[in-house]
Amino acid sequence: MKIYEIINEEDSCTVGFLLYYEKEKNYITELVGDLDEWNAPLLFSNLVKQGIYTVPRDLSLLWVKERIIPPTRQNISAILANHKLNEYDEIKFLEISEGRCSQDSLRIKKMKEIPDLVRKRQEKNLACVFPTGENRLLCFFADDTVKRVDLNKLMSEDGVEKVIKNRELFLSATLGSGGCYVTFNDSIDVPARCLYSYGEDLGVKRADFLDFLRWNVLDTKDVCNLLSCSRQNVSYLTKQKDLSPVKENVMGNLYLKEDVLRTGW
Repeated sequence: MKIYEIINEEDSCTVGFLLYYEKEKNYITELVGDLDEWNAPLLFSNLVKQGIYTVPRDLSLLWVKERIIPPTRQNISAILANHKLNEYDEIKFLEISEGRCSQDSLRIKKMKEIPDLVRKRQEKNLACVFPTGENRLLCFFADDTVKRVDLNKLMSEDGVEKVIKNRELFLSATLGSGGCYVTFNDSIDVPARCLYSYGEDLGVKRADFLDFLRWNVLDTKDVCNLLSCSRQNVSYLTKQKDLSPVKENVMGNLYLKEDVLRTGW
């Protein structure tokens, strides 16, 4: 991840920080909390008016594109050659121009370390997320909080209604860049702040789930040892549906210890 300070050259004040996730080529902007709708970047003023200071990737990308040469520029080949670039690269052009734009007095400066403001906000980012039950997400946050989120409570968020109505889309839930959001089919994003605010705290920690996995999830070898039987016996139990794996794989299945023990009762 690359991080850039966004500076207002009129008063040398920090406006926020631009985070660039190189692998996914996504941008997230973290604005300082004392901005108002009048001194915030124009593109973000509506969010700031609502008290939102973490700017999602789509708006952050628009902000970047406003400040760089577009790839459709007529003489783009000559420009690339002049800067010794083999291909068009948004972040390279942003660095070359220092993020300056004729429409405002902002510029960027590359930073070596993540500022405290960003670290503090990232504590409420997602560490892990997966779909469970009927339109619910189980969310593990960076601060070790675990919450269950009912998407029906987030109908006001763009695209959530579509996710609820489409089971396949719902099951595509994936952790977004930096844990800043959960994304469905990489097209509908729900910010981590919303999940954190509306989620039901389950009163357990991530470590509790890890302990459960260590003690209760068994591979075929573990099952053989527990039942004092051969792999063929385990395969037979599985085929007869006397023992159901929680995950099947050509390299071997995974089972719950409680299900294995139940076969001997």
